[in-house]
Amino acid sequence: MRSPIRLWPVYPLLLFLVALTAVAEDPKPTPSNTISVKLENKINPQTFPRPIKFFIDKVIDRSSNPQPLLVLKERGGVFLDKQPTEIVQQALAETLEKSGLLAADRDSANYLLTVYLFHFGLAEGAGFEFYGKVELNIVVKDAASGKSQTVAALGTSIQGGAVRKKSIIKNVEANIDDALEAALRNFLRGTKLRDAVAVPQTKPDSSAGAG
Repeated sequence: MRSPIRLWPVYPLLLFLVALTAVAEDPKPTPSNTISVKLENKINPQTFPRPIKFFIDKVIDRSSNPQPLLVLKERGGVFLDKQPTEIVQQALAETLEKSGLLAADRDSANYLLTVYLFHFGLAEGAGFEFYGKVELNIVVKDAASGKSQTVAALGTSIQGGAVRKKSIIKNVEANIDDALEAALRNFLRGTKLRDAVAVPQTKPDSSAGAG
């Protein structure tokens, strides 16, 4: 009587081959599929009621993205050349510096900024369009009083889809550029930031004029 054929040793091999195939399909960053996101246009912040200076304390990634440099996996992948936190910090610092709002150091700042990054890159779009999204929560802390307020800043951008790989990379880069610019503009020109740094209203002295 023949013994039944045992196939169990094949299973580890199959699992290994599946895992190997999955690894082989993961895109890798190369000079041709890596983009550099930066601000192309100057952002003019709102005018504040008094001279103030900001200092960027830190930028913290809260996106829970295990691959923050990979912004598009399909078609061989599209990668960032820097961490999103570094890109945001550099763009915000350059904008504040060009507008004369960046403090030289922490001690000379009126307000300290802690930036929480919740999304940076592409999000779900419609059809073949690329939908860029940069979502920030920025804590504005008064260096003198210690009081702080959180200002949300969201930037989005939609670019048309593309077929050629070079066009895809170009559109993705432009898309994230625009979303970053929109997020920083919304923060620096928004009413919530204006309210956060507004001069407190002084109450009139009730004893004035009393005799």
